[in-house]
Amino acid sequence: MSAVVTALLAEFESAAREAQEAEAALRKQMVAEVARLERQRAFAYRRLNLMRPVTEAVAAAANEEAALANGLATLRAELGWDSESETRSETLARFADVVRAIFASCAETEEAPAAEVSRALAAFESWYAARYQRPFWTLFEQYIPELPLVER
Repeated sequence: MSAVVTALLAEFESAAREAQEAEAALRKQMVAEVARLERQRAFAYRRLNLMRPVTEAVAAAANEEAALANGLATLRAELGWDSESETRSETLARFADVVRAIFASCAETEEAPAAEVSRALAAFESWYAARYQRPFWTLFEQYIPELPLVER
């Protein structure tokens, strides 16, 4: 093969490798982005599935004291917290601000009460992530062990 042909083929080979590397990099980036969006979606549904019963429990309360009791009891039930611990007590104490915001928003006659509740929840989520080095919503991840299939 002549030097010209060898150089030409080397250039094509180099271009093919670059294209392959660019594709691999994009695929890796896309996998990471899809994973990020999946986690974001999961957390959004966990947020909805928690806030629905908490909001309903708080809205049914006649006063703030009852609202706090109802809201925190609902959170405990949703998380399956039957016992006390320092971590749980601290988390409940911080979540009380969210419950208060919900109760206040239920008493509001204006149209934008959700903003205050969203701010209180975001502040709680930020505090939890900073304090425990993981998102609050990971508490709702439940490992379900696979059971062996039993034949009759």
